[in-house]
Amino acid sequence: MSNDKLQLNSRCLAYHGPLLYEARILKIHEPNKSFVNVYKNDSPQTLEEAQLPKIMHDRYGYFIHYKGWKATWDEWVDHSRILTYSFENIKLQKELKAAALAASTNQGAAISSSTSSKRSLEEDSSSNVPSTNNKKSKKNQDTTLEREDEFMKRPEISIVIPDNLKSSLVDDWEFITKENQLVSLPAKVTVNDILVKYQAFKIGNKKSIPNSGVIKEIIDGLKLYFNKSLGSILLYRFERQQYLDILSLEENKDKELVDIYGVEHLLRLFVSLPGLIAQTSMDQQSIGILKDFLEDVLKFLDKHYDEFFQRQYENVTPAYDSLVKN
Repeated sequence: MSNDKLQLNSRCLAYHGPLLYEARILKIHEPNKSFVNVYKNDSPQTLEEAQLPKIMHDRYGYFIHYKGWKATWDEWVDHSRILTYSFENIKLQKELKAAALAASTNQGAAISSSTSSKRSLEEDSSSNVPSTNNKKSKKNQDTTLEREDEFMKRPEISIVIPDNLKSSLVDDWEFITKENQLVSLPAKVTVNDILVKYQAFKIGNKKSIPNSGVIKEIIDGLKLYFNKSLGSILLYRFERQQYLDILSLEENKDKELVDIYGVEHLLRLFVSLPGLIAQTSMDQQSIGILKDFLEDVLKFLDKHYDEFFQRQYENVTPAYDSLVKN
């Protein structure tokens, strides 16, 4: 994605967990710069004043405010969690929201809880569709779309997620954002365990396509994607302190994230992949192969649902809760 499309005070869409929300850019840091540009401020801030995370010192960073959210949710994100505000990306936002809402309404065993989720999700993104009532606003949209032409020509990918897994996404969202619980870590069945089992299943299946070499290559790529994107786009804010705590443990020093986290976060990656893939230069044929593979993995997760989805959530300590809120 071209960084000149993400400017101070411009609207954007940002991943928070598996969903996209409208936000506005308040600060921007350019790679290896010793300062941060701030909206409505003639003087830039130092990295310390802007509280820029160290991991972003050598890359683009964007300090954003989520529309309709309290300022306490303002945060720094990198390019992997932010999308330009275009019709194509708004469409992706709607698709993610619709999948969550559809799963919510299908949870007959917890109707009142599902209704609460639906209402919260609708409120979070109720103002994300551009208004056409104002001529000036329409003109600005047209200008934005002209700048998005190159982006929108890229092949898009739509991944079909089984209804069972959609329900799990909504449950996961509720447990963490509503109940203030965390997924127990390390997972009993890790992402690596799941992908190793899938690879063995496909290699042992004579009808398996693509061939075993291609399967291993794609699985290795999926593991790499997971390890690289977990900390920046797959976590809810309430989970980030747990993430830092996990990384600080001596026993995890030589472990990859795929050996610590489980199916809940792997499923979030699948939801986020269409947006990530749209930022690559993959051709249509490669995207087609990847789409078939990803949907096959999702079917595998659905088939082994009881084995992988063990609902291992835990309440946090008062100390953790206080640390996160402060």
